[in-house]
Amino acid sequence: MIHRGNVRPVPDLQAQLHRMVDRLVRKGQAHNAVLGLRSVDGRVDAAAAAGPAGVSDSAPMTVNTPYFLASITKMYTATVIMQLAEMGEIDLDAPASRYLGAELLEGIHVIDGTDYGGRITVAQLLNQTSGLADYFEGKPRGGRSLVEDLLHGHDRALGIEEIVEMVRRLEPRFVPGAGGGAKAYYSDTNYALLGAIIEAATGNSVADNFHRRIFTVLGLSNTYVFDHTQAQPPPAATYFKDRALEIPLAMSSFAPDGGVVSTLDESLRFLHSFFGGELLGRDQLAFMTGRWNRIFFPLQYGSGLMRFALPRWMAPFKAPPELIGHSGSTGSFAFLNRDRGMYAAGTINQMDDRARPYRIITQMIDSLD
Repeated sequence: MIHRGNVRPVPDLQAQLHRMVDRLVRKGQAHNAVLGLRSVDGRVDAAAAAGPAGVSDSAPMTVNTPYFLASITKMYTATVIMQLAEMGEIDLDAPASRYLGAELLEGIHVIDGTDYGGRITVAQLLNQTSGLADYFEGKPRGGRSLVEDLLHGHDRALGIEEIVEMVRRLEPRFVPGAGGGAKAYYSDTNYALLGAIIEAATGNSVADNFHRRIFTVLGLSNTYVFDHTQAQPPPAATYFKDRALEIPLAMSSFAPDGGVVSTLDESLRFLHSFFGGELLGRDQLAFMTGRWNRIFFPLQYGSGLMRFALPRWMAPFKAPPELIGHSGSTGSFAFLNRDRGMYAAGTINQMDDRARPYRIITQMIDSLD
């Protein structure tokens, strides 16, 4: 585990990160941002933040301000699933219906009159090869997607039954495991169901499992699952263009697929512990990174992990960095760059440009030169 007391600052890198976040806020690409780089060996540690953390007050964004990890949460869910599989509590090759019941999954995945809901395995949920429609971004015929509703200010709470009912009105993408599992489609539905499997297998909530199996083990005292009914440190404001998003009911519903809040330091600590083998064994990590399927260019998906790798022809003068980890729709990111032995994490808390965090990470890695 890396602690700040065991690392030395890099003044030039620190200054570059400060210039980077200041430029993001000054040019209006973000209202607030925090960026951090930490080396695997602990010798490099730099971080910077800029902008106001909240909407109605003038408190500045700092490197200690909590922020939504959004879909980086999927790494936490995948970690617990793999832990339970290692303990024999979950069989990755078993149908999800073994843990959730056939009734819940009935009609969730119908193609040409055949209902595949009962055939979807836990592993297919984990590696995004189930073909299930995405309840978050999927748009029903003649209607709006959930994310469009939320961006228009229509906040609402969602349980697993409501999520499944939404998916029943959406078209699945392909037969589960099509092409020998080579086809993948990124769907938040997969991880909502994995959260329900965790709760069914353990008898405890996703939040309780995260706390006991990850947060406590790693000493993450400032990381939590967002719950608007609890007294929790407020996360930094998230924006869609110039509008702050106030969706506490929805964010409280996204525990397994987007509900974790953390700080830069603790996000970096999780990355170090995850890839360092503190949470999972070597075989589990090998399984999660053993096969990558394309979801949308240039991203691939393993099991709970994204891989970002631009082809060399797109950067003829310098090899682009390969990144393994996860990003989120709020502009959050947490990745390992093995070639440089660096972890990169942070957020721009902005939902208007999916590609911008990757450009920022590339600039951060390049700044090491």
